[in-house]
Amino acid sequence: MNTLDDSRLSADGASTADAPAVDTDAAGTSRPPAAPPVDTAPRGIDEIVAAAREGRERVDAVDLLRLLEQGVWLIDLRTPWTRDLEGHVPGGVVIEPTVFLWRLDPLSGSRLSDGPGYDDLVITMCNEGYSSTLAARDLRELGFARATDVIGGFRAWAEAGLPIQAEPTRYIT
Repeated sequence: MNTLDDSRLSADGASTADAPAVDTDAAGTSRPPAAPPVDTAPRGIDEIVAAAREGRERVDAVDLLRLLEQGVWLIDLRTPWTRDLEGHVPGGVVIEPTVFLWRLDPLSGSRLSDGPGYDDLVITMCNEGYSSTLAARDLRELGFARATDVIGGFRAWAEAGLPIQAEPTRYIT
């Protein structure tokens, strides 16, 4: 039995229950609904990255080596073709960028069972230290207050002559 009220059907019989509201002007002419107000003016990516880094201490490659020896979480967010070509930081955990927030979020049903806690130092790494800055910002929004990233990314690690291995220490899908 159809419980849809006839007043919520369009001329062709389709439901209009989920259709957007239509505004009309003084003359009764319909127009699309007004866009919601924008909280901020458009910004370029350089400004967004700078804001994400503001007030945050980032980690350089040499400090990362020391921190890895202490057991911090290093999340490698580089693309597979880059990782396969350039190698991996020993101790790093590869998590694909499309799922890393769900795998680390303690409130997610898709979280790693042994993932980091909110108080753990979680360090993100990309190729050169830009997208990892945004990833660290996103982790902070989830509650990982100490999340940060590697200055210069994997390339800085390699340029410093630090150890590189062919396979990841751990790979999470």
